[in-house]
Amino acid sequence: MRNLTVAIALVSGLLAGSASAHEFWIEPLAYQVGAEGRLEGRLVNGQQFAGVNIPYLPQRFVSFEVTTPGGTVDVEGRIGDTPALQMDAPEAGLNVVTHVTTVSRVNYDEYDAFLRFAEHKDFGDIEARHEARSLPTDEFGEAYTRFVKALIGVGDAEGSDSRTGMETEIVALANPYTDDLSEGMPVEVWYGDEVRADTQVELFDKAPDGAVEITYHRTDAEGVAMLPVTPGHSYLVDAVVLREPSEELAAERDVVWETLWAALTFAVPE
Repeated sequence: MRNLTVAIALVSGLLAGSASAHEFWIEPLAYQVGAEGRLEGRLVNGQQFAGVNIPYLPQRFVSFEVTTPGGTVDVEGRIGDTPALQMDAPEAGLNVVTHVTTVSRVNYDEYDAFLRFAEHKDFGDIEARHEARSLPTDEFGEAYTRFVKALIGVGDAEGSDSRTGMETEIVALANPYTDDLSEGMPVEVWYGDEVRADTQVELFDKAPDGAVEITYHRTDAEGVAMLPVTPGHSYLVDAVVLREPSEELAAERDVVWETLWAALTFAVPE
């Protein structure tokens, strides 16, 4: 029990201190399994599609679910389970795994670090917005929440992705395990009840040998981006919302900005 407590403390410290440029995603051990197979996947915090595995820690998430053509079930586990996702597939078809974290906080003691992050994630003229609110530049906090999704094909993998109710979300408009992706993978980016038009989408492409290529794309007026994909590769798609925190959140967490991170992982069969 003591070792588990130490592990939880270490992971909590890692997450709380993670720089905002770190992604968070679900990485299935297998993106396609048999009709009566198991869903297994890591929760990963890191950069360039590689990072640290996060165990099953209920105190660190708001929801952890699998949606199939027949409905939605909770991902259940034991505290400390690694990988965090370990369960029999609820049913054949496209299984959509979603995970929403609790709110975390990162502190900036260098203004330039925040500006570099804002430029990387394409937040526009953030310096002017920061100054217009008379915010400090020597030390300030940002709250962040992750809204992540993974597509796993079970059996025939039939089905389609759709909105699951997360506050920000990337929806796959094609099924990577059954549809023709020769023209690319279309995805739709949402924030609340609106699509995110003219928004940056970051694409991490992992080849079979582990090499990762990162490219940047934009959604059109309908919030859709067409992403180039290659058979045999796996993908992480990322889009981030920056907003002013509510007065309650700002006071509770001592923050001046809030980010909402949407991520989607899938693979393209050979």
